[in-house]
Amino acid sequence: MWLSPEEVLVANALWVTERANPFFVLQRRRGHGKGGGLTGLLVGTLDVVLDSSARVAPYRILHQTQDSQIYWTVASGSSRKEITKHWEWLENNLLQTLSIFDSEEDITTFVKGKIHGIIAEENKNLQPQGDEDPGKFKEAELKMRKQFGMPEGEKLVNYYSCSYWKGRVPRQGWLYLTVNHLCFYSFLLGKEVNLVVQWVDITHLEKNATLLFPESIHVETRDQELFFSMFLNIGETFKLMEQLANLAMRQLLDSEGFLEDKALPRPIRPHRNISALKRDLDARAKNECYRATFRLPRDERLDGHTSCTLWTPFNKLHIPGQMFISNNYICFASKEEDACHLIIPLREVTIVEKADSSSVLPSPLSISTKSKMTFLFANLKDRDFLVQRISDFLQKTPSKQPGGIVGSRKASVVDPSTESSPAPQEVSEQPASPASPLNSHQSFCVQEVPTASQGLLKLFQKNSPMEDLGAKGAKEKMKEESWHIHFFEYGRGVCMYRTAKTRALVLKGIPESLRGELWLLFSGAWNEMETHPGYYTELVEKSTGKYSLATEEIERDLHRSMPEHPAFQNELGIAALRRVLTAYAFRNPTIGYCQAMNIVTSVLLLYGSEEEAFWLLVALCERMLPDYYNTRVVGALVDQGIFEELTRDFLPQLSEKMQDLGVISSISLSWFLTLFLSVMPFESAVVIVDCFFYEGIKVILQVALAILDANMEQLLGCSDEGEAMTVLGRYLDNVVNKQSVSPPIPHLHALLTSGDDPPVEVDIFELLKVSYEKFSSLRAEDIEQMRFKQRLKVIQSLEDTAKRSVVRAIPVDIGFSIEELEDLYMVFKAKHLASQYWGYSRMVASRRDPSLPYLEQYRIDASQFQELFASLTPWACGSHTPVLAGRMFRLLDKNKDLLINFKEFVMGMSGMYHGDLTEKLKVLYKLHLPPALSPEEAESALEAAHYFTENSSSEAECSSCSVYFSICPEAVPQEEQEGSGSEDVQEKRGEEKGTSSPDYRHYLRMWAKEKEVQKETIKDLPKMNQEQFIELCKTLYNMFSEDPMEQDLYHAIATVASLLLRIGEVGKKFSARTVRKPRDCATEEDEPPAPEPHQDTAREHQPPAAGDPQAKAGGHMHLGKVPHESQVVVEAGSGEGEGSPSQPLSDDETKDDMSMSSYSVVSTGSLQCEDLADDTVLVGGEACSPTVRTGGTVDTDWCISFEQILASILTESVLVNFFEKRVDIALKIKDQKKVERQFSTASDHEQPGVSG
Repeated sequence: MWLSPEEVLVANALWVTERANPFFVLQRRRGHGKGGGLTGLLVGTLDVVLDSSARVAPYRILHQTQDSQIYWTVASGSSRKEITKHWEWLENNLLQTLSIFDSEEDITTFVKGKIHGIIAEENKNLQPQGDEDPGKFKEAELKMRKQFGMPEGEKLVNYYSCSYWKGRVPRQGWLYLTVNHLCFYSFLLGKEVNLVVQWVDITHLEKNATLLFPESIHVETRDQELFFSMFLNIGETFKLMEQLANLAMRQLLDSEGFLEDKALPRPIRPHRNISALKRDLDARAKNECYRATFRLPRDERLDGHTSCTLWTPFNKLHIPGQMFISNNYICFASKEEDACHLIIPLREVTIVEKADSSSVLPSPLSISTKSKMTFLFANLKDRDFLVQRISDFLQKTPSKQPGGIVGSRKASVVDPSTESSPAPQEVSEQPASPASPLNSHQSFCVQEVPTASQGLLKLFQKNSPMEDLGAKGAKEKMKEESWHIHFFEYGRGVCMYRTAKTRALVLKGIPESLRGELWLLFSGAWNEMETHPGYYTELVEKSTGKYSLATEEIERDLHRSMPEHPAFQNELGIAALRRVLTAYAFRNPTIGYCQAMNIVTSVLLLYGSEEEAFWLLVALCERMLPDYYNTRVVGALVDQGIFEELTRDFLPQLSEKMQDLGVISSISLSWFLTLFLSVMPFESAVVIVDCFFYEGIKVILQVALAILDANMEQLLGCSDEGEAMTVLGRYLDNVVNKQSVSPPIPHLHALLTSGDDPPVEVDIFELLKVSYEKFSSLRAEDIEQMRFKQRLKVIQSLEDTAKRSVVRAIPVDIGFSIEELEDLYMVFKAKHLASQYWGYSRMVASRRDPSLPYLEQYRIDASQFQELFASLTPWACGSHTPVLAGRMFRLLDKNKDLLINFKEFVMGMSGMYHGDLTEKLKVLYKLHLPPALSPEEAESALEAAHYFTENSSSEAECSSCSVYFSICPEAVPQEEQEGSGSEDVQEKRGEEKGTSSPDYRHYLRMWAKEKEVQKETIKDLPKMNQEQFIELCKTLYNMFSEDPMEQDLYHAIATVASLLLRIGEVGKKFSARTVRKPRDCATEEDEPPAPEPHQDTAREHQPPAAGDPQAKAGGHMHLGKVPHESQVVVEAGSGEGEGSPSQPLSDDETKDDMSMSSYSVVSTGSLQCEDLADDTVLVGGEACSPTVRTGGTVDTDWCISFEQILASILTESVLVNFFEKRVDIALKIKDQKKVERQFSTASDHEQPGVSG
């Protein structure tokens, strides 16, 4: 690459001059290329430690003038080819021009100007770079690519200087973090360390400090542990590593969602500044944190944040904190965690005003909303810019008022009724608020789709006056009063100030009349419902009547959802539940429906309308309980892992006992998935749900710990899991809510009692209080950190389970050991994953569906199979390997979906590695018959088959025959044809008779046939025609080209090929005599079609191998140039006498093909005279036989059976040894893993030297 000219004072210190002219010098770095000795080792070490650019560019060109001591760098290159290109350009374009100048200063100025011009021209199309130095980053990326053999699609995110601990010795080097790999390179005095770890393979990642490894990052995979330390900024490095590992886990969990959610630039944008990846990841982390803190929709993107103060009217204070602005919201979070949180949707904003600054209130900003609330921010650093950003977002925000009137953003006065009065059509008993259960668009749709327009609790609960409920009613009324006072002081609706007092009120229990409204506000569901009017109704209409696996499961579970509650003992409640669950399954097919969703949704429906329940379910499944309700309940397993970890920290003595009993895994899933609703009386569990919507998962973990703590003594005394479950079940059954005003609902959880002691009742509010007192040190950030750690563990253990399941599904007679199968599975999976992140098409992502059986989850296409086949096959065929791989793929792809799964892949590999000579030859034989042959050839086979099958009625009955006929119709005795025809007629009659009712015997016969296919014998294999036999010989010649016994194998295969050609000739004459009539009729159809143009080109590009018989058959091939060509037939002739056959043949073969006692000559239909070299001798010397054909077509009458090929090969011990030789696949797998990445940027003409 051309470099901006820089001064070099000592030009020859670590460089060797290779070429020079009066104005330029081409130099090579010492130690690069050949030799280098001790100096080379030292230079290499310096380059690595100091991260010198010479590592990636070991060649450079300097500009110099005769009298000057100063040199200027003008170009550098990673290979001799690249630097030579620059050198030649300089010689051709500048040398003559420079010789004209008189002054050396002018020469240097001209050269510098010219180089700057070239660089400017190259960078002309690049978009403006960021504030970082893109040149340095690009150089680092080049180093990474060159050092680790990564392809273009692999993008560097960042790189850090650090030490890798190999044993007790630290190796100083460079850690490169790419999108898909963690790489480390170190070179110290000849000792090289080159590490590459895929993020998807990492099982454990943590930052720790021990005596041995001071402040280090610990990376664990299934087979190695790595420690890195001595970072300049370990915090930043670890955070980035966490993010990249998290992305990889997301890819394993849900590949389609991973691609949709991937905020990283795709590799198709090569001009983007690479360091932008790091910024994108940082922005992504901030976005996630912002959305989680304020419970905002998933598509919300943070625009920026700034420190400020907020005036809080309820306590007359200016609270310091951070203001966050995104495209639809302005949010505020105080520095003290519980002091104040605020969310202002821009759709609610009416006025944004800059107030006058004063010494008391510098740079104030006033924001007013439709609900007549005004928020005063102050101490804003860049107020004008901030106002401009808010103004820009406001202009883009659509504003809808009830009644459908679009309001102007600039309006300063808004009708007060917008907030306080519900739409006239509503029949609602909820108080007037922004969260009134319906607005106009809902009531409009009520007539079309019957929906529950309010909480089912109101419809099915006899509303007796509060006074009749005595103390409970008075308590409930006090709660309502407390909340109304709170609303008056802190505001009501989305823009409410959320403070420690709000949390205290939630902990005391939300009154039933306000529960639905507050759940919507605290969960963030209200925002999504407001911004998607009509969405739910539309989904219900679309999903009604649609059938899927999810709908089937929903129907099965509908009547199991809170059957004890009157709301779900009739069709109204059941229908509402059905619509909500089906609409969600339709919205999010990756989750669809999962057990436990029905229980949670039924509770949501009790307190809100259908639409509100739907959006609460969205908030739960997609934000508050991430990955909980997918097919593998990963999220719940992750939180179960956190629960185990917290038990170890808070209840260490109980933790060990629980592990021994195996209780935690049994209890926590039901606790977490249903938020205690399935294990606790309804009135009590719903109080936990109140706290959950306000505080998140932290509450569930706290309560779970409090339950274990309360039962510690009894649990420590338990002897088995059943006893522990009884203790916990009995405790949970007796958690009561004495303040509930609802009539008690019988809890159907089995009431577990032991002994005569009456169960002790536990008050839910007391339990919550204890959980906050003892375990409130839990923080949301810590839980997220623990979630990351557990997610690695859970997803990798699920992957291991998948691997074991897949390996178990492979038949035992496959021949590979369990370890080999597991290694093959990892290689197969890696190939599938690489297709996703190295710029393959989007179609690949849709191939992985985690809901499929494990065996079907990872599948590969033909190009990926070709790469694996080339690196793993024991039958290396040089340039012919891709052709063979394509045939093997078509053979394995039974269902013709252009993808194969792991089982099919292993079957193919096993055929080449295991079994005896016969089995291996059978695989090779099948690779040269349809369907393994190309579709064009298969088509011609089908055309020939039509003649024989036109009178037969059952295709199933004669499909195997048609393939056989198409390959070699004339070799079949007439009696056999007649027999098969009569069977078809019988089949047809049977079908005609049974038109009224299905003929089950027909299906049984078909099924029996399918079962028999698995026990294929060599007699079942169809015969091979001449074109296919020629392809087989071509493959064998290519296969032997790299073998140590190459010459012996060529001689043997020439002998065998010659013998088989003559056997085919004999068979042809015999069958021509026995089946003359049908053959005469079929001659026209038997003519092979003209070769396809693209086939010809493919063959022209690929030179024929030695002795290629196909070459002899095709008139367009030039064979004189091919070595060994002339001796093939000669050797064959000398190897065989002109007497009787060289091997005994079976009775069947004799009957079919060998009734003549002597060999016929090799006809020129199979070996073209005009294409052979002069010294070719035809066996028997009868070149001018009466059967000579003219033209270059393949002899279509000729055919050969598998038994004949097998018998012929058995006569040559060298061939038998070749096919029976054992090849260790473990070594191939090991090599394949090394080579996996090496298809990119290796140096063009040379091996890298010691210095790397």
